[in-house]
Amino acid sequence: MIAVNSLRLRLLAGAVIWILLALAVAGTLLAALFRAHVERRLEAELAIQLEQIAAALERPGTGPVVLTHQLNDPRFRKPYSGFYWQVDDAQGAIFRSRSLWDVALRLPPDTSPDGAVHRHRISGPEGQRLIALERTVTLADAPGAYRVAAAMDETELTAAAAAFTRTLALSLGVLAVALVAAVAIQVQVGLKPLHRLRAGVAAIHEGRAKRLEGRFPTETQPLVEDLNALLQRNEEIVARGRTQAGNLAHGLKTPLSILANEVDRLASDGATQLSAAMRGQIATMRQQIDYHLARARAAASLDVPGARVPVAPSVAAIQRTLARLYADRELQFEIEISPDHVFRGERQDLDEMLGNLMDNACKWARRRIAATSRRDDGRLTISIEDDGPGLRREQQDHALAPGARFDETVPGTGLGLAIVRDLVTLYNGSIELGSSDLGGLRAELTLPAG
Repeated sequence: MIAVNSLRLRLLAGAVIWILLALAVAGTLLAALFRAHVERRLEAELAIQLEQIAAALERPGTGPVVLTHQLNDPRFRKPYSGFYWQVDDAQGAIFRSRSLWDVALRLPPDTSPDGAVHRHRISGPEGQRLIALERTVTLADAPGAYRVAAAMDETELTAAAAAFTRTLALSLGVLAVALVAAVAIQVQVGLKPLHRLRAGVAAIHEGRAKRLEGRFPTETQPLVEDLNALLQRNEEIVARGRTQAGNLAHGLKTPLSILANEVDRLASDGATQLSAAMRGQIATMRQQIDYHLARARAAASLDVPGARVPVAPSVAAIQRTLARLYADRELQFEIEISPDHVFRGERQDLDEMLGNLMDNACKWARRRIAATSRRDDGRLTISIEDDGPGLRREQQDHALAPGARFDETVPGTGLGLAIVRDLVTLYNGSIELGSSDLGGLRAELTLPAG
């Protein structure tokens, strides 16, 4: 289906309108020219017949004027055939064609020089409209003047014009269809580069390409070059932002490490109460730095064109890392991630979210951790489950808050789930906590699919 604001629809509609208007005007002019041509031909034929009738008028001796011969055209002998001739003198009709039968043509009053042909429209024997040519003839040996007229039914002209108009309309209709088809093909071919451009942009958006490849027409090549330059600039800005975030983290954590060493020295000098307070503040500062740097990095990389990450390799890499980290607990990983499932976003963000969820599952699991995925309506859902103690319903609602911890004996900052929540929100996704079939916690992550 073509959208109302489609460029193709506008081009086709404009072309169809102009084609129809042009053919309508051309058809009207051609029909008028044909009718005029046929009318001239018929009048030329009547003029010849008029001359033949005039040439047949004679006055032998001192007697009345006679018609030496009749016209050979059989149409003048068939009653009411639509073709008629007549000769009038001062008293009225003296000769007429057999086709008039017992009716005389009523010529309008007219005076004209000898030999000049006049054209009239008069009524016929049965009330039909006739085209009549008449001229005044004088004979050298006869007094007075004679009006010679030849007429034909206008229906003959109308029928010929109507037949031509029907044929013309059919021909122009076929021509219109052919022209519209040609325009449609031309529009399709002409807009093909724009289709390539749209497909290229879609591929970049879905992560299947980083740039618009190939040559485009002169009219669109500057747009392609500008878009590629914009994509390059965007990548550079994101990379610079990540580098700056890393530099900021390094610049802040190094002084914090020095402060932590100084706090340890204070503790060894006996200032245990002061060192404990400072150590707590330093830990809080580290947590906040990690938390806000993760948010800043995700915000900088959000909706980067071309970002597209397979989920299975990321889960496998995180699994290998966690298996080594928790090797003493002999955890069992049950991974069922389809190789076709792709996340439309940045790899570091996906690793951050999955790493926090899987690490959290490893901390609380007794033995089993499961990871599954499914895709539905452009959304990708990844579930991480464990067989640990799980969380009560009121704890599940509070667990996503920054710094939330339910067991101080388990190592961690309490920011992992909060970071996941913020990252998934930036991607217009969601995270839900619930009870797992394994007996522990189930974290269900919904993200845009690539």
